[in-house]
Amino acid sequence: MEWNLVEEFLPKVLSGGMSIIWSLACLFIGIKVINILRKLLKGALERSSVDTGVVQFLDELVKWGAYAVLILAILARFGIQTTSFITLLGSAGVAIGLSLQGSLANFAGGILILVLKPFVVGDYISACGCEGTVTEISIFSTTLHSADNRNIIIPNGTLSNSNIIDYSANETRRVDMSVDVAYNSDLKHARKVIEEILDREEKILKEPSYVVAVNELGDSGITILIRPWVKMEDYWEVKWRILEQVHNRLNEEGIDIPFPQMTIHMEKE
Repeated sequence: MEWNLVEEFLPKVLSGGMSIIWSLACLFIGIKVINILRKLLKGALERSSVDTGVVQFLDELVKWGAYAVLILAILARFGIQTTSFITLLGSAGVAIGLSLQGSLANFAGGILILVLKPFVVGDYISACGCEGTVTEISIFSTTLHSADNRNIIIPNGTLSNSNIIDYSANETRRVDMSVDVAYNSDLKHARKVIEEILDREEKILKEPSYVVAVNELGDSGITILIRPWVKMEDYWEVKWRILEQVHNRLNEEGIDIPFPQMTIHMEKE
């Protein structure tokens, strides 16, 4: 009796064991093949000078698609009807899609970003109340690296429907600065001092030429506008250096930089 049971169940056990071993081997080999295919795809796209964001997006799309095919192949080895399984997944996909409309919007937003290219990986942008350098454009979100070393992840659906400022879109950028001088100051002399500072700064572009002009007659002083043009990468360095030099030179020349003040007239009874 016991021998009969062994003869009956031993082939099933061996068959099941072989199926498990085969499945593990397929899983191991399949993962290796998928990784190789991804490397080949990325290499081909990068050699074709395709945008980095497109490469990242397609890489993730191929990865998850290939894993889905691999899992279906393994399930078929165990005798599971993949056609019925795919139909079930389709029905479940509709239900899940209705409940995950935000994720689908993020996926569509990612495609829009890659097609319309409002920015690319490496650009410094401001959007959704955040700003930083774009480091990755994935299927569902975009990652920014901020100047203070934070990673900011923004859903693609939200990002594609928001106002985006791309500071890296052009090679040059205007530096907007201003300084207030007292009402009793010699404006011509103040402008001459500021222009001398700008003329000595090597990183300020000759074209377009800078602008130094009276912008406003404020409550406490006269506002002088300072607008030089620089290369994008020199923006902050030039701004910080010019502001410091303007402050020091105006003090040396005896030109007052006023602070907010108010004049009160007292009437005698």
